[in-house]
Amino acid sequence: MIKKILTLLIAISIFFPLFSQDQSVTGNLNLNKPERLEWFRDAGFGMFIHFSFDSQLGVVISHSMVGASDDYLDRFIHELPKTFNPKNFSAEDIAILAKIAGMKYIVLTTKHHSGFCLWDTKTTDFNIMKTPYGKDLVAEYVEAVRAQELGVGFYFSPEDFNFLYEQKQTIRRRFPESLPEAVMEKYLELTEKQLTELMSNYGKVDVLFFDGGEGLLQEKSKEVCWRIQPEVLVTRGAILTPEQFVPGLASDEPWEGNLTMGTQWQYKPTNDNYKSGTRLIEILIETRAKGGTQLLNVGPKPNGELPDEQEERIREVAAWTFINMEAIESVRPWIITNEENIWFTKKKDESTVYAYITKISDWPRGARKEFVLKSIKATDKTKVSVLGQTGEVVEYNPDADSKTYFEQKEDGLHISSVRAQRIYNNHKWHNPIVLKLENVEPALNPPFVKTLKETKVNGKLILNGEVLKTGDAIEIEVGFEYRPYLGFAEALYAGDWQKTEMINPGDKKTFQVELKDLETGKEYEFRAIIKHPQIVVPGDVLRFKL
Repeated sequence: MIKKILTLLIAISIFFPLFSQDQSVTGNLNLNKPERLEWFRDAGFGMFIHFSFDSQLGVVISHSMVGASDDYLDRFIHELPKTFNPKNFSAEDIAILAKIAGMKYIVLTTKHHSGFCLWDTKTTDFNIMKTPYGKDLVAEYVEAVRAQELGVGFYFSPEDFNFLYEQKQTIRRRFPESLPEAVMEKYLELTEKQLTELMSNYGKVDVLFFDGGEGLLQEKSKEVCWRIQPEVLVTRGAILTPEQFVPGLASDEPWEGNLTMGTQWQYKPTNDNYKSGTRLIEILIETRAKGGTQLLNVGPKPNGELPDEQEERIREVAAWTFINMEAIESVRPWIITNEENIWFTKKKDESTVYAYITKISDWPRGARKEFVLKSIKATDKTKVSVLGQTGEVVEYNPDADSKTYFEQKEDGLHISSVRAQRIYNNHKWHNPIVLKLENVEPALNPPFVKTLKETKVNGKLILNGEVLKTGDAIEIEVGFEYRPYLGFAEALYAGDWQKTEMINPGDKKTFQVELKDLETGKEYEFRAIIKHPQIVVPGDVLRFKL
């Protein structure tokens, strides 16, 4: 009886998860060790690799099996692997690229939802050994990643569409009824055997990313892995892993943002829209400013090579991180995340703050610009410099003054700096400059605000917020910002926010603003904002649809 109840609970938990995956809700079992979480927070940047045999079609990885016809599934499972030959896959080249980009670990999809395994497994013939490639790709990957002294990460899906196909079950991710007990027992056995292989055959594994199979199946998967390798760090399945978006607020808890360069995880040869290298750098900056670690995805072509568009963007990111690496490693959130287009992090256990100057695409080499920082206060030991340059010379301009100057005034810390380093041959560099401010301290006590769910009253759309803390402000103003929501895969392409009117809430904790003249049928995202006399601080982001 106990066995039957357990099996039923497992089935229910797998196919009726309380939350969808894109909300990144974690399970109960969390045996991550504090020192491993600290390593993860210090690392700050990693590479995700989505790769499987259906990259040959350029379609979404695995998910085309859901709702597919019997003919499609038969050819997909039995014929498509026969032509999969990633003969140009170079784990060494990819690991070296990740290393020069400042990434500290890599996560490979050892098995996605389709059930196709990239290693020499004894659990199923649906694996890479049965393809023309005929080699253990996971073993090659592990060896190359270790050679570059990077963390070895495995993605693993407890869900397995091929298993469901073999058991003559409908392929889907959400089942209206639990699977038969005998099928569930085989499902659990398969998952445990596969994870035992992965955790036993490749030496130390640094990071695990579980995707799918939420509930007791995922909990069992974690238990198996921690039993074999107690030091392994589980990200999805144990900590927050927001997918394709950056949370609105900073957090002192570790989290891992995972995103694509375009709109698809696996190789998409046509109909994709890539983010620029600059945009990817901006997302990395925002992730670090909010206390997260970014996992940036690549999707190799069927022959194993990285698409040119993806390699080009990683190399642009690499040029930036090579200059500014100390502002990415071992940093934590500052008292606020940003002042408009200037973002901040603080060096762990030090009084050093980094200010990332974004949204300046036309800062000529040798030109001087002025900034005023409101949240940072200089001390008698303060030093200010631009990362990557000495401040002593501008090439071909011996008379230029490239020093960085600063002065603490009543309205803030005034900084005057020059972009002096030659990065491109045309003397242009459109990516963020980073200021290093040593021996500084907070200049204010910031306010904080909470975004509440919208309400509709008599056909009117009302945005709601709550003042959580006024900080050291004698008087505050509150309001909202909003913009169209572009969709799950496109959210990080969103443009500037539009502001509502600002109001004085007086002694009230909650406040409201009516929003008018929006397009019916469209979805929007919004956030509350609170205005300190010197800075504006946003709340978290919510969405509504008219």
